[in-house]
Amino acid sequence: MDFILEERVEKACDLFRQGYNCSQSVFLAYNDLLGVESTLAATISGPLGGGMGRLREVCGAVSGMSLIAGFLAPCPDPAVRQAKAATYALVQEFAEHGAIVCRELLGLACRKEEPVPAERTAEYYKKRPCVELVACAARIVGEYLQRQNAAPEK
Repeated sequence: MDFILEERVEKACDLFRQGYNCSQSVFLAYNDLLGVESTLAATISGPLGGGMGRLREVCGAVSGMSLIAGFLAPCPDPAVRQAKAATYALVQEFAEHGAIVCRELLGLACRKEEPVPAERTAEYYKKRPCVELVACAARIVGEYLQRQNAAPEK
């Protein structure tokens, strides 16, 4: 998997600025490397934005990383406990870099907001750290992939 990390990070930020949610932006920054078509990737990751449908729970950028973890450490058979553990370990590795709860990251008191997404205006981008969180998540995934590519074959 050859790619330029900063191009992937910038792609994720650009996607967010175009109106994709945080989860979609992170997942779509890498979907081609995972073999997932763009429309399917956007569809799968769409409901996870806004901390899962604007419930402000798990940050969508973290959810996007978790979706990627499912492709990098797949566990299609629930009976294979070792594979399930590997998937969970990768999700935990991706998430260990800080807070993962959307409302805490945004400084919101409420648990749930109206389902209509906020208008993407200059004011929106000024008061929300979402672009930075998307960039951070895309960088975490990219750095992981680069480490895996540099690792000797077993």
